[in-house]
Amino acid sequence: MPHNSAYLTRGWNDGWRLVKVNFKNSIRFAAKSRWQRRVWSRYDEVSGPVSIMFFRDAILALAALPFVYYLLVLFSATRFFAAGRRTKRPAFTPPVSILKPVRGLDPEAYENFASFCRQDYGERPDSYEIVFCLGSDDDPAMPAIERVIGDFPEREIRIVFAASGGAANDKVAKLVQLAAAARHEHLVLSDSDVRVRPDYLRSVIAPLGDARCGAVTCFYAPHGTGTLAERLHLIGMLSDFYAGILVAWQLDGVKFAFGTTTVTTKTRIAGFGGFTALENRPADDMLTGRLIDEQGYRVELLPYTVTTREDYPRLADLFPKRLRWMVVMRHMRPWGHFGLLFTHGVFWSLVAVLAHPTLTVATIYIGGYLAARAAIVWLIARWGLRQPLDAATLPLMVAWDALAFAIWVSSFFRNNLRWRQGAYCLRDGKLVPAPPD
Repeated sequence: MPHNSAYLTRGWNDGWRLVKVNFKNSIRFAAKSRWQRRVWSRYDEVSGPVSIMFFRDAILALAALPFVYYLLVLFSATRFFAAGRRTKRPAFTPPVSILKPVRGLDPEAYENFASFCRQDYGERPDSYEIVFCLGSDDDPAMPAIERVIGDFPEREIRIVFAASGGAANDKVAKLVQLAAAARHEHLVLSDSDVRVRPDYLRSVIAPLGDARCGAVTCFYAPHGTGTLAERLHLIGMLSDFYAGILVAWQLDGVKFAFGTTTVTTKTRIAGFGGFTALENRPADDMLTGRLIDEQGYRVELLPYTVTTREDYPRLADLFPKRLRWMVVMRHMRPWGHFGLLFTHGVFWSLVAVLAHPTLTVATIYIGGYLAARAAIVWLIARWGLRQPLDAATLPLMVAWDALAFAIWVSSFFRNNLRWRQGAYCLRDGKLVPAPPD
């Protein structure tokens, strides 16, 4: 019975196909004029090429989408930095607690820590305190902190010790203890590898003088550019990461913060349940900003830059960290992660040239890509953040864009991630131990 049904179905389809062909031929040869017959005779000749042309045009249209994104980046960056330079804020210098979670010894750790002791802030030396948190007194960073305490006796500097207590995010476990130990309402959270200028504290605390502002964050730029990996990281931050940040500011406002600088108050932290709520979550800095925004307070991004001293001797050190962040983004913002496909200009420019290999297309897409990316780097790095860039670093933006595309593709095939010394996977936005291989 199944055999007979298949046979009947095939016969019906063949018969219907014959009817359609005969009907089309009848119309074609029933044409009364020579012009009409010529049109029908050309139909079969051009139908194939038309399909190919349509496919090529569709590819060229898709390949133009990164240019729309680049224009939006240029507009957002111009508007952001121009507005920032016009803003004048009244002086606001409340007592501040600077919280420093520390694990291990970062490059040039002493200079990083000492820069926070040289702040031009307040009229009294005790206008702010610095509180470090380490896992134990044998942490490699302990001698550097003790040296800072000895070199700056006028500053109020304290050390607290706290183990992670089973929390996946060791940094957040330390922030729980730091927030409890802080003596002041206003808090400045800063990673251990950050170095700042003397006007830092006065600059980042000022927006909190507005009661509608719940948190403040600012840009950061890598300090070391000795290795190829460090130069790639620098150009990636300035041309790619901050480009997306400025577009987010333009379209949706600031709903995040950076771990290099997060300025807020104990009250705002308590408003989302305290840092304990983030102990097993990745991207705690981003979540801190989001949870403060959800309370109805503004999170402000300042056109101010601190420096970080990150150590990337090889590409093998840079790639896993960027991949980890991309995997986290895929789980936390899946549609935003997928949308990154249409921001990769180097990929789409090559696709456009392969689909339509002409000099005109190559000039428009590849030349346009290079011009747009160079304009973005100059606008954000040199004009906006006033960061020095040497001639050897600028061409690396193409290499970074290729690497960033490879990282984005790789993130679809990675569910587990390395976090400190452990292997974890993300489940419902939380870090859980990964099953053994």
